[in-house]
Amino acid sequence: MIIGVPKEIKEQEHRVALLPSTATTLTRRGHTVLVQKSAGFGSGFSDDDYVAAGAQIIDTAEEVFRQAEMIVKVKEPLKPEYGLLRKGQILFTYLHLAASRPLTDALLASGVTGVAYETIQVGNKLPLLEPMSEIAGRMSVVMGAYYLAKHNGGSGVLLGGVPGVLPGRVVVIGGGTSGVNAARMAVGLSADVTILELDGERMRFLDLTMPNANTLYSNELNLTELMPKTDLLIGAVLVPG
Repeated sequence: MIIGVPKEIKEQEHRVALLPSTATTLTRRGHTVLVQKSAGFGSGFSDDDYVAAGAQIIDTAEEVFRQAEMIVKVKEPLKPEYGLLRKGQILFTYLHLAASRPLTDALLASGVTGVAYETIQVGNKLPLLEPMSEIAGRMSVVMGAYYLAKHNGGSGVLLGGVPGVLPGRVVVIGGGTSGVNAARMAVGLSADVTILELDGERMRFLDLTMPNANTLYSNELNLTELMPKTDLLIGAVLVPG
C-alpha cells in the first residue's frame, strides 16, 4: 500500500501522524511511505530521519494526496484539503464529525473511506483516543493554574496553597481517563480535589488508587453545592461519537 503523510495545516498543530520508527516498520513490510517535506519538523523529526527510515520525501501536499492510497493525518481535513480527497482512498485520522457538518458533507461528496481514530474500539477501550485524553486531563490543570493567576484575570488562588493558606479547590466531573489524569495532576500540586462520578465501582477504584482525592456521586445537587466553593472546575465526561 502507498501511505501518505501530509503536513498538518491546522493552526498550532505541530504533531505528525507517523513517526520515523513506524515508517521503518511499514517499509520493511513492503509498503511505500510518502511524507510531505517538513511534515515532522514540529515534532522534532527531520526529513533525513524519514529518509533513513525508508520513506520518500514529497514536496507538496497535493502530490502526497494524489499518489497515496491511504492518507494518515493527526487532525481532520480542513477546507483547502477537501478537494484533494478522492473515491477509493482511505483517510485515517481524528475526524470528530459531530462538530462539523461541512467536513461531513465534503467527505461524503469525495467518496473517501474515512476511519476515525476516536471510534476505534478494542473491547471497551478506545486505544487511539485514550492517550489524547491523558494529555488533555493533565494539561487542564496546568492551564487552569495559569489562568487562576491575577495577572491572567484569575482569582489569584494558588492551587497548592502555602503554610497558613488553604489550597485551592479543584472539582473534576468524570472519573475516566481524562478525569483521573486531571485529578492526579491537581493532587500532585497539593490541591483539594473532588472527583464527581456516576459509576459506583469506578468510585471504589478511585478511592483505592487516589487516597488524597475525594469522590462524590455525580448529580446536579452535589455539583450545585460544590460550585460556589470551587476554584477550578474541569469537565472530563466522554460523550461517545
